[in-house]
Amino acid sequence: MQTILKATLATASLMLGLIVLAVSPARALVEIDINRGVVEPVPIAITDFLSAEGMGADIAGVVAADLKRSGLFAPIDKSAFIEKISNPDAAPRFEDWKVINAQAVVTGRVTQEPDGRLRTEFRLWDTFAGTQLVGEQYFANHDNWRRIGHIIADLIYEQFTGEKGYFDSRIVYVSESGPRDNRVKRLAIMDQDGANHQYLSDGRSIVMTPRFSPRRQEITYMSYEGGEPRVYLLQLETGQRELVGNFPGMTFAPRFSPDGHKVIMSLLRDDGNTNIFTMDLRTRSTARLTETNAIDTSPSYSPDGQKIVFTSDRGGRTQIYVMNADGSNPQRVSFGDGNYSTPVWSPRGDLIAFTKQSGGEFQIGVMRTDGSGERILTSGFLQEGPTWSPNGRVIMFFRQASGAAGPQLYSIDLTGRNEQLIPTPHFASDPAWSPLLK
Repeated sequence: MQTILKATLATASLMLGLIVLAVSPARALVEIDINRGVVEPVPIAITDFLSAEGMGADIAGVVAADLKRSGLFAPIDKSAFIEKISNPDAAPRFEDWKVINAQAVVTGRVTQEPDGRLRTEFRLWDTFAGTQLVGEQYFANHDNWRRIGHIIADLIYEQFTGEKGYFDSRIVYVSESGPRDNRVKRLAIMDQDGANHQYLSDGRSIVMTPRFSPRRQEITYMSYEGGEPRVYLLQLETGQRELVGNFPGMTFAPRFSPDGHKVIMSLLRDDGNTNIFTMDLRTRSTARLTETNAIDTSPSYSPDGQKIVFTSDRGGRTQIYVMNADGSNPQRVSFGDGNYSTPVWSPRGDLIAFTKQSGGEFQIGVMRTDGSGERILTSGFLQEGPTWSPNGRVIMFFRQASGAAGPQLYSIDLTGRNEQLIPTPHFASDPAWSPLLK
């Protein structure tokens, strides 16, 4: 991944006189209530960045699309703009933007450096306070112009909410094509908005459950290469692939530990039991964490690495359990009707997302880590596989509607009100959200 360099811009009135650059501190202008949500998105004016080749309009378009998709912002139609920005370094005419109810204005410029890199400058203005909230400039390879837009959108999101954004991130998933009885499944990766799509495997072997490392540009996944499921690691930057290990029996649902040093998975042994194991990726040593006559599967670490959430049918029906990282003190935390599966700990540490099958439907929901406060965000004919955005505010999953030929990816925020279809070239399943890129 190409490095993007960042520098801070001073407020316009001090641009020529300061070496130590300063901006206004971040303020939480929008309060996010995950139970009620923001009823009215914040009106924001995102002007086309000045540029010689139209790249400025493209970058501004990415910023606007990201913010709109979050459900927290309402980019104002450009036809309503009164002022035409000719100097993005100067403060805009705030009265012109108040007339169209723009609570903030984004201005910018894109130029090309002598070495061929893009230089993108942007400023975020508080219309009613008449001040600059933030100003930054970025230097990046031309191919990374979309990523610059995502980074700017993240910074605007953070200025308004007080929380990190999630736009400068990627999704790895399983692409499905071909007839239902002969489906080709390939690993694929894309930006969180569906752009910059690439395939990571050729489809000759079925792949499942890809998962990102929290520390490196690396994924773990299952492949039926050789006729049996095995767990692999794939380095995204180099394309290097390695087998995690040869285990007797079936291997399921691998995930990384928060430090990226271990993989946790479930193994089906010859005795018919499925239990949870970890492997240290440095030493290749394994440790067994559960030893029951039940099916224990779908393990996921808490972000501090101290706890593990998993599913087990040890109580008769598949329910969610939480245990210590060494496998001790397992406690059941789900007690609702139906069967629970695919639990995933939020990166914020406060919630667990899950799939629930109840009343003839599949549901995506969240609960607190002790099982209280269960909330269903969406229900449907067939949907499962939740994965968290890096800031723990949005969940992506896959859904197949009744009568549809295959599944598609969707995202939904914690209010359950902002659901978005994520475009992919073919059918798509098993999404996994990356951490923020660096």
